[in-house]
Amino acid sequence: MFGLKIERAPASLLQRFMIPIIAVAITFILASILILIAGANPLEVFYEILFKPFTKRTSRIEILVQATPLILTGVAVAFAFSAGYYNIGAEGQLYAGALAAALVGPKLAPLPQFMAIIIMLLAGFIAGALWALLPALLKVKLQVDEVVTTLLLNSVILFFISALLNGIWRDPISGWPKSPAIARSAEFPQIMARSRLHFGFIIALLSLLALWWVLKRTRFGLELKAVGLGKEAARFMNIKVAKTMLAAALISGGIAGIAGVSEVAGLHHYLIDGISPGYGYTGIIVATFGSLNALGIAFAGLFLALIDTGSLSASRSLGIPAYLGDVIQATLLLATLVALLLNNYQIRRKDA
Repeated sequence: MFGLKIERAPASLLQRFMIPIIAVAITFILASILILIAGANPLEVFYEILFKPFTKRTSRIEILVQATPLILTGVAVAFAFSAGYYNIGAEGQLYAGALAAALVGPKLAPLPQFMAIIIMLLAGFIAGALWALLPALLKVKLQVDEVVTTLLLNSVILFFISALLNGIWRDPISGWPKSPAIARSAEFPQIMARSRLHFGFIIALLSLLALWWVLKRTRFGLELKAVGLGKEAARFMNIKVAKTMLAAALISGGIAGIAGVSEVAGLHHYLIDGISPGYGYTGIIVATFGSLNALGIAFAGLFLALIDTGSLSASRSLGIPAYLGDVIQATLLLATLVALLLNNYQIRRKDA
């Protein structure tokens, strides 16, 4: 007779490949229970969520639109997590970038579009990096837990922006809380006619390429991963751990800031209170589910964008709660974290 045994050892390549599949399977099993409780047919709901969006051009394009900030925040989180710096502040850093775009954008009218967009992106990157600087310094200098500080700073900037929008930026005519519109030259061009797909999607793809190149082809990427795997071992290798973690935190904040610029310059053209429905937090799911690598993050970003788009369609056609997509995403994160434990074990056959 044969049995199975679990040994503590690095997981095999097959096991690592199966982890996302296991996480998705667990997620949809648990979601099926909730759907049944809501009185709907899980098969119909999953068809609406996973397949129906591909039958319409507008839905297919919307998946790419929704994936743009998810990929950018996923890449941002992956840079930090790779170095063992657990940045939970991508949401606040996204808003910092959006705020920078709202401040700089209206002043760029005299410039050609190419220069205006570059200035917007630089402003967003710097703003996101600056918002990430304080918790990063607290971490490397005083060993203050970055999970707490980055998370708390999200609320700080959200309330600050809300004060601006409901104060000096409130539209005096309509009373609508929004910033002044950015210059036409600062708006991202559309990639496809008669659609919302904009240049931010190209930037998201370039960020994936940058993540892959840095982690796979540069010494800095090797140092990031070494620090993430073990700080003491990295110090033994003569890697400057504090400097590496600080750089990872600032790059992470900067890319999240670019995500904020993308939302302002690509879609809204001004800053509003709810410009992000939690893209920074969803980026944590994207990075984790994508195993902190470029290809995985691309798949995870598109997959979660599909769930977002499909959930709205399912809500309209089947009458299920619109928040089902949020429940699926949260469950996917928990299932992925549990499944990742398998990375430290191997399942082998044993003789009985």
